[in-house]
Order: sequence, then structure tokens, then C-alpha cells
Amino acid sequence: MGKILAIDYGTKRCGLAITDSLKIIASALETVETGKIHDYLHKLFEKDDIECVVIGEAKRFSGEDSAVEKSITPLVNFLKKRYPQIKLERQDESFTSSLAMDSMIQAGFTKKQRREKGNIDKISAVLILQAYMEKN
Repeated sequence: MGKILAIDYGTKRCGLAITDSLKIIASALETVETGKIHDYLHKLFEKDDIECVVIGEAKRFSGEDSAVEKSITPLVNFLKKRYPQIKLERQDESFTSSLAMDSMIQAGFTKKQRREKGNIDKISAVLILQAYMEKN
């Protein structure tokens, strides 16, 4: 059985989360510089059986695309063209950063750990993945 990968796309970094093979548990995977995301995904797809990629969908309260959504479109197009065998889904990512911060506080992360942006990105990706899994 293939795994599901979630991406919390950012202009500087992308947080990644992945399921286990049974698609029961969502775990933080990595934070990757946005400029290196294509290479990272290529290597990941070669070594892991990924059947679906879920990318956070950045919308404003009004329902319009946010500024970062325009940056996500090239990644979506790249994945569709390069990996047509992998299912591609979008999941609302509203409030994931603030929920990630709350989760870190509840988990007892130190202030230093909470300031590390990579942690927020990874946990945001986990939240996107969990929301997708609950919906499906």
C-alpha cells in the first residue's frame, strides 16, 4: 500500500508530512528549502511508495487565492506533468500555522524550539495531512 505525502508550501521552506503504509498515522517528515523541493520529491518518490500528494491550499477569508497560492501553482503543474501516476489533492490550510504553534506549546516545546520555523512548517504539514485523512 502506498503512503500519502502532505506539503505545506511556503516561499522559503516547505514542511512535509507522511503517513505510514496503512495510512493510519501522520508524521512530520522534513522541512525542505522551497528551491530544492523538486529534487527532494524526486528522491523521495524513488525510495518510497507514494500514491498521493496533498498540497495545502492557501485561501483568504473571502475565498480568493492568497499570494502564496500563486507560488504553489507551478509545483502543482510540475507534479501533474512529471508524476501523472501519483494522485494529487488539495487541502485547505487555513490556520495551520497558528494551530501548529498551539500544538507545540501543548507538547512542551521550548521557546527556542517554537521559534525554529522548520518545526512550524513540519507540524503544519501534519495538520494538513490529518485533515485530509479525516475527510477521506
